[in-house]
Amino acid sequence: MSSSIRMDWTRPTCQHYWAAKRTPATPGSYTCPTRRTSIPESTSFTQPGDPAALPPRLAAGDRPHVCPAMSSSVSIAAEWDLLSDRFYRRLTLYSPLPWSTPAAAGATSSSSGVGGAVIGRLDLSTHIVSAAPFGGPIAAVRDDSKIVQLHSEPSRRRLLLFSSSAHPIASAPWPPLLPRLHSLAFSSSLNLLALLSDGSLLRFRLPDLQPSPSSSPVPLLPPASGGVADALFWGGGVAILTEDNRVVVATDIEADDPHPRDLADPGIGDEEHVLCMAVVEPQFVMSGSPEVLLAVGDRVIAVDEDGVQVLGVELEIGPVQKMAVSPNGKLLAAFAHDGRLLVIPTDFSRIIFEYECDSALPPEQIAWCGLDSVLVYWPEVLLMVGPNGDPVQYNYDEPIKLIPECDGVRILSNSSMEFLHRVLDSTTLIFGIGSMSPAALLYDARDHYDRQSAKAYDNYLLISSSLPEAIEACIDAAGHEFDVSRQRTLLRAATYGLAFCSRFPHERFQEMCKMLRVLNAVRDPEIGMPLTIQQYKLLTATVLIGRLINANQHLLALRISEYLNLNPEVVIMHWACEKITASTTLPDTVLLEGLLDKLRLCKGISYAAVAAHADNSGRRRLAAMLVDHESQSSKQIPLLLSIDEQDKALSKAIESGDTDLVYLVLFHIWQKVAVEKKAPLDFFGVINARPVARDLFMAYARHSKHEELKDFFLSTGRLQDAAFLLLTESRELERNPMASKGSPLHAPQVRLIEQAHRLFAETKEHVFESKASEEHAKLLRSQHELEVSTKQPIFVGSSVSDTIKTCIAMGNERAALRVKSEFKVPDKRWYWLKTCALATVGNWDALEKFSREKRPPGGYKPFVEACIDAGQKNEAVKYIPKLTDPRERSEAYARMGMAREAEEAASQAKDSDELFGRLKITLAQSSAAASIFDTLRDRLSFQGAY
Repeated sequence: MSSSIRMDWTRPTCQHYWAAKRTPATPGSYTCPTRRTSIPESTSFTQPGDPAALPPRLAAGDRPHVCPAMSSSVSIAAEWDLLSDRFYRRLTLYSPLPWSTPAAAGATSSSSGVGGAVIGRLDLSTHIVSAAPFGGPIAAVRDDSKIVQLHSEPSRRRLLLFSSSAHPIASAPWPPLLPRLHSLAFSSSLNLLALLSDGSLLRFRLPDLQPSPSSSPVPLLPPASGGVADALFWGGGVAILTEDNRVVVATDIEADDPHPRDLADPGIGDEEHVLCMAVVEPQFVMSGSPEVLLAVGDRVIAVDEDGVQVLGVELEIGPVQKMAVSPNGKLLAAFAHDGRLLVIPTDFSRIIFEYECDSALPPEQIAWCGLDSVLVYWPEVLLMVGPNGDPVQYNYDEPIKLIPECDGVRILSNSSMEFLHRVLDSTTLIFGIGSMSPAALLYDARDHYDRQSAKAYDNYLLISSSLPEAIEACIDAAGHEFDVSRQRTLLRAATYGLAFCSRFPHERFQEMCKMLRVLNAVRDPEIGMPLTIQQYKLLTATVLIGRLINANQHLLALRISEYLNLNPEVVIMHWACEKITASTTLPDTVLLEGLLDKLRLCKGISYAAVAAHADNSGRRRLAAMLVDHESQSSKQIPLLLSIDEQDKALSKAIESGDTDLVYLVLFHIWQKVAVEKKAPLDFFGVINARPVARDLFMAYARHSKHEELKDFFLSTGRLQDAAFLLLTESRELERNPMASKGSPLHAPQVRLIEQAHRLFAETKEHVFESKASEEHAKLLRSQHELEVSTKQPIFVGSSVSDTIKTCIAMGNERAALRVKSEFKVPDKRWYWLKTCALATVGNWDALEKFSREKRPPGGYKPFVEACIDAGQKNEAVKYIPKLTDPRERSEAYARMGMAREAEEAASQAKDSDELFGRLKITLAQSSAAASIFDTLRDRLSFQGAY
């Protein structure tokens, strides 16, 4: 309830608000508003002759003309009760209830289809009862701690589920061999929770009342706790007071594995007893953790995770027998031991309100009626106390249960379901006795207009300046009415005003009409969901539809979705799943046809979700037929895999063009092959027939699955690809730093290359690759032997030439000759390698001796090049004259900067022009050599040699 209309607990009573109280009637004397019957006009609101009963403007003695509309207003207002300066009314939602008489209950149960169980008469005093908020269902179990006289019901206890109109929804046997039931409650998602005396939690799924997720209770308390002394539920959690005075809370009771935790030790002695407890829900606490209030002796203890705080000591409240926290978590209603009802902040800073009740006996129930009043119930007496003024008393000759709502309290008895709430200000303005507000005059104007009276226009002239406010009040009052005929009358009054007011938004009227049609539909006794408009706004239409489909009211949920332009996909999918569950004997083809007729009503609906439910229900063939109609591949393919349709899933994935889906199918098939320990040949055959799948598999396997890729190549006859893959693996081993140090990794590398050689040898197109692989393996083996003998890890991975050079540089010419012989290195190349190796280590004597052994096959140019590269000009001069080609001699002299010798050698060449050009470029770095070269050229008359 908004703060603008909430009563102020600290405001003094207004003495100028005229009204009179009526004597409370007995319960059940009102007729059900959903049956559109009105209250008899004989109901008296004022005593005859009382001048205070007349409006002030008529108190002079004039007798007013009472029109039928005024008489109707008097009869409506006669049902209200004045509390402080606000009116309350008690509406009978459903009466009589089907369980109120044995005959009615037996007739109802026989046609309700709840498992054939006879529900019989339900007595609230002998049952543990819980009701869900927002007009939710009612659950009941016979209390085994009480002696009960059985009528027609069986002796074994049953868990019963009813709608708010007491129409049976489901019935299930209570699980045997369980500890005593302590309490029932509904979670925020409308699951039924049963707390047992040992602290274990049993959850039931609605509407079939099947245990969820398993039939075994979930323990919330350790075995040494002694069991449950008291417990309080809220939407998503429970607070438990154990027998050993510890407080345990669980804020995730709907999870499969809840995590209860102990709050701080309250420090209650062994001789002390907790009189009552209350919970401030986590959303009202700054820490986000629930705060538990315990009444112990003369004090109240606030317990949370951080510690314990003693409250109310300075207020001297005394022992508290009963407590209830307000819906906003800011106020606490407490019943003290001396019969006082106190309203105090939850921090116990002061006493806001105090009322002395006639009885000091602790009440059975205490509940808040919105934020405006507190209800206190003793057997046969229900007392409503407000911030000021006299309380209102209601008498009941049967047990009742108070069900707090956000804007009032539902009162459940054996014979009726009632709703007690504050009368809205707009309703008071229209139907209040003697009201002359613009809304009341607009309401009367519509009545005059229907009777074709000219007074309708007179009323319009009186309220023309306040017409938008009057229209809004009529629309608002219609939204808070349960009686359909009264809703229609108020809306007709609003339409009369809309005809004269163009500035009022017509969307407001249309919106109210839509909400009322929805509310009237769910309030029907067959549905039994008595929502108020404020509850509907808080619940939202989406959640309401979810509750309807969970109660198997799919047709109504579908019509509401279409009426409110909401997506009906959720409704149709839930219906389809329930249809599959219920149609166990229907053939798959017949059931599929019925499902498709409804599923086609919603474009873009997920057939895969329905097919998944069919698969979980054991109807795999039906699931396979349903999944063919799924248009989204991302939903279709995972389900095909779950029902073992791998070939179809792979084809669909390839058709979709999504590589991620193709990989999903490939990984699934390969994992299945690995789990079932089957030969992968079937897998290779499947992907080899599909080029896209084959290429994607090969691209992935090249990076991480070489063995599988090699098996694929071998099984499909692609020997050369397998050989190349083996060479790739050998290179990866070669890059391993451990492979070149004589480690065991060297042998696998050689074996891989030898295997590649054998595979290449089996194909005629890869002779070169076969020979190269053979030579490579032979070289690696020789290099490995050299590393072992020399204990120097410098050979593996080098070429034949580098291996020979390294051996010579190390002085192991015998090993170099063996490599030369083994790999048939030519003598010309041998001279080059040995010359470079000796020059590299600076062994010039050995180099000179080597040059004298015999004439080198390639001449002395290697010796010259090696000395020049090493920067040894003196050594190079020994070999330059032995060069037979003048060109080579001139170029060697030029590289050493010897211009005169280069010129003389060049003069002996045939094509001197070109040679002189190259020599000048070589000598350009030395200006002195270049000038000498130019002088000699001029002397010898060489022209054009640049």
